[in-house]
Amino acid sequence: MSKNWLYVVLLYVKLSLHNRGYMKNRVNTSNLLRQLSAMTLLLLSSISYGQVEWMSFEEAQLKIEQEPRKIFVDVFTDWCIWCKKMDKSTFQKKEIADYLNANFYPVKFDAEQKEDLVYDGNLYKYVKMGKKGYHEFAHTLLKGMLSYPSIVFIDEELEVIQPIEGYRGPKEFSMIISYFAGEYYKSMPWKAYSQRHSQDDQEDILDDSRVVKHGN
Repeated sequence: MSKNWLYVVLLYVKLSLHNRGYMKNRVNTSNLLRQLSAMTLLLLSSISYGQVEWMSFEEAQLKIEQEPRKIFVDVFTDWCIWCKKMDKSTFQKKEIADYLNANFYPVKFDAEQKEDLVYDGNLYKYVKMGKKGYHEFAHTLLKGMLSYPSIVFIDEELEVIQPIEGYRGPKEFSMIISYFAGEYYKSMPWKAYSQRHSQDDQEDILDDSRVVKHGN
């Protein structure tokens, strides 16, 4: 439940009490409202939000030299509604944000950015097409399939492992990132891995003991 929704519920209860004449008993109503306010604050405090530590490709390339780690890329555009939905429903989950920060270098890449990008010694530019356009690196990452949102996994040698297109909810996304972080993609088909964890809770899927730690 979102914070805005909880505020709306509280406001609705207050207005309902007033309109139905309950304000005649001001003492009881005042006590009730205080209890409702306390309950709302309790609910708000129980909501866990996460913060993915997004970085640029330039930053990720510098970090990977110091500590080898896979790169996770969220490819988006400003006009993409499902990209915004994934930001709110998936990336803001605390368990997911913490997992991405601990096991990947997370990069958020605008597929229509105008700035040049140097990646692995190669220069990529913006390509104008009519009123809009695309970035050459987005085209490279997504293997020519410019669909948004898309996520991409890159290995420690800066080679693309796999792009995956489309919106992904928290549970499916949790399975996907643990599949690549744990390097199961090297030995187990995705179908077998996803079936094995289809009944698991999100916390069980994001089990740190399954993650391949580099540099240990």
